[in-house]
Parts: sequence; structure tokens; C-alpha cells
Amino acid sequence: MDAIDTALVDIEPGSLALVEYEQFPLPEEIRTGVRQLSGSSSLDAVTHMDAVLGRLFAEAVNAIIKQSGISGAQIRAVGSHGQTILHHPESSPPRTLQIGDASIIAYRTGITTVADFRRMDLAAGGQGAPLAPALHAQYFRSDSADRIILNIGGIANITLLPSSIQREVSGFDTGPGNGLMDDWNRRHNNTNMDRDGKWAASGEVNQSLLDELLSDPYFSQAPPKSTGRDYFNLEWLDEMLNRSTPSLSAVDVHATLVQLTACNISDAINNHAPSTREIYVCGGGIHNPILMKALASRMPENTIASTESLGVDPDGVEAVTFAWLAHCRMEGIPGNLPSVTGAREPVILGAIYERSKS
Repeated sequence: MDAIDTALVDIEPGSLALVEYEQFPLPEEIRTGVRQLSGSSSLDAVTHMDAVLGRLFAEAVNAIIKQSGISGAQIRAVGSHGQTILHHPESSPPRTLQIGDASIIAYRTGITTVADFRRMDLAAGGQGAPLAPALHAQYFRSDSADRIILNIGGIANITLLPSSIQREVSGFDTGPGNGLMDDWNRRHNNTNMDRDGKWAASGEVNQSLLDELLSDPYFSQAPPKSTGRDYFNLEWLDEMLNRSTPSLSAVDVHATLVQLTACNISDAINNHAPSTREIYVCGGGIHNPILMKALASRMPENTIASTESLGVDPDGVEAVTFAWLAHCRMEGIPGNLPSVTGAREPVILGAIYERSKS
């Protein structure tokens, strides 16, 4: 929720190039408004923010096109993931919701827009997430070594890329990434993030709290699985604190949250891909040196590198994913991997919004 990630992507048969990438920070009042949305929010609040975000997304599209010097007429489509405000794939019926009105994006940019990528996978019995593994399998797979792509956003997820084409690609959300850390830091420091992990570095990990956090059944649940910040949030954390160490200092809680992210990632990798040695990281978490050090200490036999070494800016991978998924939709190509999401079959993802050309 810190910024709008925008990626201008050139896609040709068998190749993909990131032409331009930019982050457009969200105004603080928008961040606050989005964070306040929940399953109990009024329709008025949700639809208001839907329209506001649609306008901001359109502005971001127009800005990166202008910045790149490329004509808007050269852009085939916009892929907009939107802002997730609800993700309950295990409910009955399963449901997920991303906002950011795609009609507004299409009208204000004049470019065909593809949005609502997750719900068709849910309709097919899948989790609706993660979707990035399909892109990872297309462009990051090696025929000489097994690889893991680790994305550390608000939630952390991994993609397991076996070198053998006979083995299926798999992947899932491992648990909290940056989201809980950012929310806890915001509560106590009134800043959007613990830049460079400096606050966490001044605290000490509390093993009792860490054990309590890791006892959540999500971590032992078998894939396919996905989760979101509507599950791993401050309410969840407050409940865990009340069970274990309610008097713990805020900075020690924060240090423990860093270790929670490192643990849920390393445990997932050790349990599901113990022999894989190559790990490539993308997402905002790569910029937290305390988190990256914690990961390295828990997986000393692994080589941990940035996706930059594979040719893609680690900050841009998720935005590139949804540009590519928009390309798949325009081509009529399924965008999900049933081996990852648990869907019954490959399905075409996304709805198309077009502004009249008359």
C-alpha cells in the first residue's frame, strides 16, 4: 500500500523486456483509507475508494507512458491487479476482491484495460493466488538447476522451479512478509516502514512470542494455499501477544516479526524444496538488510541473490507479472497454474474493459 508499481513491458514471442519502471507513492490519506477498509466496511466506503484508486492508477499509467517517451497508441493493454481488500479462498463460497475501477483506467488512458485476475481461478476451484509463478515458470526456469523465486511483499510467497520439465512448478504463500512489520512500525513510530531494518536491529527476538506466532495453523497447512493481510494483521498479532507476552517491548516485538518472516519462508523452503540451492528474491523485503541477514543465517547452504541477476528489477517483478497476465488475456492464453493454485484446470484470467474508439 506504499506506492503504485508501474511497469512498461515489451513482450514478444519467447522474450520479455522491462522498458520502464516507476513507483508512484500513494498519498497518506489514501493509504489510511484503504487500510481502514474491511469486510464490515460500508458499500459507500468501498466504492468511494474503488473510484479514487481507479483515478490514481490511470494517472500512474499516463505518467509512465509520458516518462518513457513512447506513444500511448503503442500500448496494447494495461494490466491492473488492483488493491486487495479481501481474500478468503477457503470460505464457502470462496471470495476475493481487488478494487481500483478498471472502467476509469480504460477511459482516462484510452487504453484497453485488463483487471479482476483472481476470481476466475477461484471459480475453477483454485486459491486465486499466487499468480506470479506462471510468469516465473516462463522466464526464470533453468534446465540445469532447481530454482526458487521468493517474493517478499506484504505477504511472502515462493515459486519452486524444478529444472526437469517432467516435474510440475509449484508455489504458495508462506505467510507474512513485510505487512505485519510495516503495520507494527506504523503503530509505534508513525512511519510507513522500518527503513533498512534499523529499529528491528535495536531489539531482541523473543522466542516465546515467536513460537506462539509460528503455532498458527496456516504455517503447517499443506499447499495449495494463499493468505492475505486481512488474516495476518495487527488484530491477529494482538491476540497472539495477549496469549504469550503482553508486556513485551514494542521494539522486541518488531525484531520478532522480522524473525517470523524469515522463519515462515525458510521453513517452507526446507519442507518443500530441501535440496534446492538457488534462491532469487524480489519484492520490497529485499531492501531490508536485517531480514535478508536473518534469511541467510537460516539457510546457510543456499545461494540467495536478487532477480536482478536474472534480468528483472526485483521491485518490478510483480508489476511485470500483471502486464504479462494482461498479454495472456488479450491472446486468449490461460494465466494460472493449477499445480500452484489448486484450480481444476487452466483458465483465462481477467476481464477486459475498452473505451469506445468512435
